[in-house]
Amino acid sequence: MLILGYYLVLSTLRTDFRIIFDRDPAARNWLEVLFCYPGLQALLFHRLAHWLYTIGIPFIPRLISHIARFLTGIEIHPGAAIGQGVFIDHGMGVVIGETAIVGDYALIYQGVTLGGTGKESGKRHPTLGENVVVGAGAKVLGNIQIGNNVRIGAGSVVLRDVPSSCTVVGVPGRIIYRSGVRVAPLEHSNLPDSEAEVIRALVDRIEWLEEQIQTLQHLHTPAKTPVLVGALATKEDDSPQDNPMCNLRDKAIQEFLDGAGI
Repeated sequence: MLILGYYLVLSTLRTDFRIIFDRDPAARNWLEVLFCYPGLQALLFHRLAHWLYTIGIPFIPRLISHIARFLTGIEIHPGAAIGQGVFIDHGMGVVIGETAIVGDYALIYQGVTLGGTGKESGKRHPTLGENVVVGAGAKVLGNIQIGNNVRIGAGSVVLRDVPSSCTVVGVPGRIIYRSGVRVAPLEHSNLPDSEAEVIRALVDRIEWLEEQIQTLQHLHTPAKTPVLVGALATKEDDSPQDNPMCNLRDKAIQEFLDGAGI
């Protein structure tokens, strides 16, 4: 049994080490990865602290996690359960709470928070499935379930459960289904812009309504009668009228729809 335990620990550490070469093109050699990757170092500290925490050792696990935070900028509570092959890229500012569960082969970028939403006891942090990608600065809060193969866009705030094979973007996070489409874990920058799509739909709708109003105005405008001035007959008013329609596709809005942001 003891030999099996040692084998499982070594297998997990080997997977944590090798996944970096699969997911980071900047990883060149084992020496650089071992000494210059804070995500790997934080996981090594956490594996030890978590084992001490599970067997009931007081104080020491928290001290180890505090030292790891000082050295790496990554704070992982000893009680958090983290699967094998998890890669914390860069990692500065990452916070993982006590009852959080991170599935195998998750990819977590800097500034991510897997936190709670209050002082409730028991399970109060999120559970991430396998192959989950959490973009930089994203916040996943509360006792929620994140399914397998989920991608969470950078800066998103996720407060509700997310089914498997979905993409979540926005504040609060909105789910965009991608069923049957396999997405590479490093493709976290290729995310849809749901806000821009909604604004584009609203602009199209407003322009269509204005066109309908203009058409109705033309249909109900009475014919203008000519007025005699001296010996010449002229129309009542031939001066061009300004188009009352508001052209919403001006430069600022078009730039936003093209991805410039606000």
